Amino acid sequence: MYLYDIALETIEGTQTTMKAFKGKTVLIVNTASKCGYTKQFAALETLYKKYQDQGFVVLGFPCNQFLNQDPASDADILEFCTLHYGVTFPMFKKIDVKGKHKHPLFAYLIENTPIRTNKNIKWNFEKFLVDGEGQIVNRYPSKRDPLDFEADIQSVLEAK
Repeated sequence: MYLYDIALETIEGTQTTMKAFKGKTVLIVNTASKCGYTKQFAALETLYKKYQDQGFVVLGFPCNQFLNQDPASDADILEFCTLHYGVTFPMFKKIDVKGKHKHPLFAYLIENTPIRTNKNIKWNFEKFLVDGEGQIVNRYPSKRDPLDFEADIQSVLEAK
């Protein structure tokens, strides 16, 4: 499997692939609206706004696999993220990030990450930093605030 061939569906229902983000530095995050880490949406949006003109994008993937922390519909999730955190970065349809129905994107990320390779997603807001060539640069645990690894994002952007 090749990263840029993986099919995606936006939260609004538009079909696309990861190829739409080729050449960009991407932070991929499994999100949830009712999690202790939900406040990370604010940090993710801050980074997105700060670096989007340099080719950085955050991709949010709602997931309801951890203690039912994102049970709402896709439309309600998008409304929540927009109203409470001003999210403007791309959000996608709710998916599974572990188990039998794990989305191919997360299967790929888990299998190809240099950090905790083949280890399942443990919780909401696990993050994967991918460079413009599709190489997974790093994997960050849920508890790691996105602003704490801003230097890593800058480094990948500067290496372009």
